[in-house]
Amino acid sequence: MKRKANAQWKGGLRDGRGKISTDSGVLADTQYSFSTRFEEGKGTNPEELIAAAHAGCFSMALSGQLNDADLTAESIKTQAAVKLEKTEAGYTITTVHLDVTAVVPGADKETFETAANNAKSGCPVSRLLNAEITMEARLVE
Repeated sequence: MKRKANAQWKGGLRDGRGKISTDSGVLADTQYSFSTRFEEGKGTNPEELIAAAHAGCFSMALSGQLNDADLTAESIKTQAAVKLEKTEAGYTITTVHLDVTAVVPGADKETFETAANNAKSGCPVSRLLNAEITMEARLVE
């Protein structure tokens, strides 16, 4: 399975503008810029999209872990906070904090904590954040 998205940027770093789109059409020419990333401009930014992906992935992974324990969540609410900091290596995502609230009939604290910890370490986005990055780059004239 592959999922695709694309981005187009025009202009300089501070005065330029970009658009992000996904093949599904959920994002279609969604605006991003320096101000949406480092200030409070209207639009999105890569860190916000990573936070959304992580929150969604984790919630699904937790549901799966609970199902493995013969439990079904009535609701799982996850907020992911991605922290971008300037380090010696440059701007780096240094932490992601997951704030989770779940309603799971019949679950005890230990079973829930085990499922949550397994989901935290096992969801694909959690694993991606420590992944090796590879690239194919082409210059088109």
